[in-house]
Amino acid sequence: MRAMRRFATLWAIVGCLFLPDHAASEPEERLKVVTTLSTFADVARTIGGPHVAVTAIASPRFNPHFIEPKPSDVLKVKRATLFIHAGLDLELWRGPLLDAAGNPTLFPGSPGELDLSRGIELLEVPTRPLSRAAGDIHISGNPHYWLNPENVQEIAETICDKLCAMDPQHEQAYHRNLQEFRETLDQKIPEWRAKLAPYQGQEIVGYHNEWVYLMEFAGLKMQHFLEPKPGIPPTPQQVQFIEQYIKQKNIRAIVQATYFPTQAAKTVARRTGAKLVLLCQNVQELSSCSDYVAMLDYNMTQLVNTLR
Repeated sequence: MRAMRRFATLWAIVGCLFLPDHAASEPEERLKVVTTLSTFADVARTIGGPHVAVTAIASPRFNPHFIEPKPSDVLKVKRATLFIHAGLDLELWRGPLLDAAGNPTLFPGSPGELDLSRGIELLEVPTRPLSRAAGDIHISGNPHYWLNPENVQEIAETICDKLCAMDPQHEQAYHRNLQEFRETLDQKIPEWRAKLAPYQGQEIVGYHNEWVYLMEFAGLKMQHFLEPKPGIPPTPQQVQFIEQYIKQKNIRAIVQATYFPTQAAKTVARRTGAKLVLLCQNVQELSSCSDYVAMLDYNMTQLVNTLR
């Protein structure tokens, strides 16, 4: 019996050696980050690496102006430590979402809120009083600023600073990731500009006025849109005007995001010989746009292939 007890004790000791060490295997508590757009989520993951858990509210396959957050989104924001958004008046659903979540640390001006528009040189800032008769005009300037990769360099630095302030334990890792991301963009930006250099000054037509920052970076012009006013679907009169304008100016491309209806653009393209080009506003809008650099690669390639 004594031998059997010693045998049992020995096996108990051996078994303890192979029990999981909960202290060692316990996963690190990651910073919970919620972003409004998938592009911001991609940059936050790039900078934060394994130290952040990031989710986005708006699906890139839908117009970010008109998102209806789900109850699960409210819960995500309620549990979040950091809320990252575009600022301005792009996400008019942002305020009701924050109110529903009831997390005061994420309210405007609070430590857990990050408005990425701060520090960005905004385009198309209105210089005169506006009215609803002008359509959905953005009162603080065009909010689609992330489509210029030079602005995304600024965005990445802003996110890095915020993560370092909230999680100084991993400050070195955040700065290292930022440096790698900036080096990638520093290499890609001259490549993108070189590809588009032969087409500087060429004019293209848009569906909605959301490409101003991309046009500025690419050196292209976009003055007219299938929407007669921002947010107003194409009318027969506007379609006729655009057809005449394209023929008169010998314009080669009609550009729109993938989430807008293509019927009007296809009609104009068929009647004028211009080509409809679907570009991505946000990361993962198409499978080819799996991250920010891939999205810009895709957009630039589409433009070059059309203008060539």
